[in-house]
Order: sequence, then C-alpha cells, then structure tokens
Amino acid sequence: MALIPLEDRVLVKPAAEDKTTKSWFILPDNNKEQPSKGKVVAVGKWKLLDDWNRWPIDVNVWDVIYFTKYSPDEIEIEEKWEKVTYLVIASSSILAVEG
Repeated sequence: MALIPLEDRVLVKPAAEDKTTKSWFILPDNNKEQPSKGKVVAVGKWKLLDDWNRWPIDVNVWDVIYFTKYSPDEIEIEEKWEKVTYLVIASSSILAVEG
C-alpha cells in the first residue's frame, strides 16, 4: 500500500520513543508525549499559494525533520500483518531538517 499525501502535507514515521529518562526512570505508557522528530516517508507535490501558484515542498523523502509538538495527525495502517503508525504534517509545521 502506498500513501501519497495531498498538497503540502508530509507523511512521517515518528522517531523511536525513549522508554526511560536520563536518570533511568521508566516512563509509563500514559505519560508519553507526542514525538516531535521523525523520518519523511512521502511528500506532497506542492503548496498552493494565495495567487494560485504552486510552490515545491522544502523536504525530501528520508530527511529527518523536527516539527511542532501538537501539529501532526496520526494514521494507523496495516503493513505486513502489523499496525504501523504514521504522522501527517502540514509543511508549515516543520521547524527544521536535520543535516
């Protein structure tokens, strides 16, 4: 199954979550925050501007990005008989690309 984001959306696989803090306390599952880092899996074609011109998206597939904490929408799909979670993010919510 191939998911293709529309317009200026970006499909991201979230970064692995830390199960412990720096002082080695184990975090319970209900205390986890939404990740703000991930790897780009698919990119929409363009951003539509107010004057109806199209502007290309600034990220590419495989880029590691940082985004605002509460911006992503979560999608869960089944791949190879297991459920995988992806995030859909508007390009305006992307803060930085890891270089």
